[in-house]
Amino acid sequence: MNKIILSVVIPVYNESACLNELISRTLAACWPLTKPFEIILVDDGSRDDSARLIREAADRNPEIIGVILNRNYGQHAAVMAGLAQSKGEIIVTLDADLQNPPEEIPNLVREMARGVDVVGTVRQHRQDSLFRRLASSMINKAVRRATGVMMHDYGCMLRAYSRPMVDAMLQCREHSTFIPILANSFARTTSEIPVKHEARQQGESKYSLIKLISLQFDLLTSMSTFPLRMLSLTGCIVAAGGMGFGLFLMAMRLIYGSTWAVNGVFTLFSPLFVLIGAQFIAMGLLGEYIGRIYQDVRNRPRYFIEEIIGLRQPNPPSQ
Repeated sequence: MNKIILSVVIPVYNESACLNELISRTLAACWPLTKPFEIILVDDGSRDDSARLIREAADRNPEIIGVILNRNYGQHAAVMAGLAQSKGEIIVTLDADLQNPPEEIPNLVREMARGVDVVGTVRQHRQDSLFRRLASSMINKAVRRATGVMMHDYGCMLRAYSRPMVDAMLQCREHSTFIPILANSFARTTSEIPVKHEARQQGESKYSLIKLISLQFDLLTSMSTFPLRMLSLTGCIVAAGGMGFGLFLMAMRLIYGSTWAVNGVFTLFSPLFVLIGAQFIAMGLLGEYIGRIYQDVRNRPRYFIEEIIGLRQPNPPSQ
């Protein structure tokens, strides 16, 4: 069997409406490369016919490997399951919704040929809602500031990684994983290329508002302890503001007398609410970190593979 050069890892969750088109377009994009390749479709506990379609595609095409997870673990856990099964020297990750066209895969492979460790992508003319574009812009700026890696679109799953980068990521055991940031923490050289972005033609987005917020918390807390440092800085600012406000109140009381601001009742509420709000913010962020520590020390598998469909010997079933 020829050595696999390219692995394409695609997490799938309730995408039966577009899965056949995804498979045919991905195969058509990979064949002209004239390199041995594999397409790894990871069913992340879909409730529709996605698992059945993956099985049928793997039976028809020797290049396709199906990985069926026993339940839904989330997009990044599913990608990690696919990375663990991959054999290629270049690994490309791709969403299943066809908003990022599979036809961009050759462009990522050509960029990887320059010898970089990670190739990111920047979606051109994004077909998402205004809310998602604004949220993505703010998060990308925060990630660049916290990590120092000047990539512009961390939310795009269409990316390419070298084999050493994937092997390094698979050694990491944390459960709250944001793969693009994790890869950049190991990468020596990175680059970005522009890619097309298309409107979703079939099905609907799997990211509700709650899931988007949860993803942002994962992103925020997985990349650094910067939020905890910001809490200390915020505490110092609030304390300094409180002392300054106290001096101001003392001066105004001396000038206008005790009747100023309802004998001080009004002025008491303002610093009280500020301090209570700061405490709740601090406890919430600390709770996020403690919860992730709790998940990691239990050392449970990120996912459990129910079945692998393909012609070659599978890797270990869980990770």
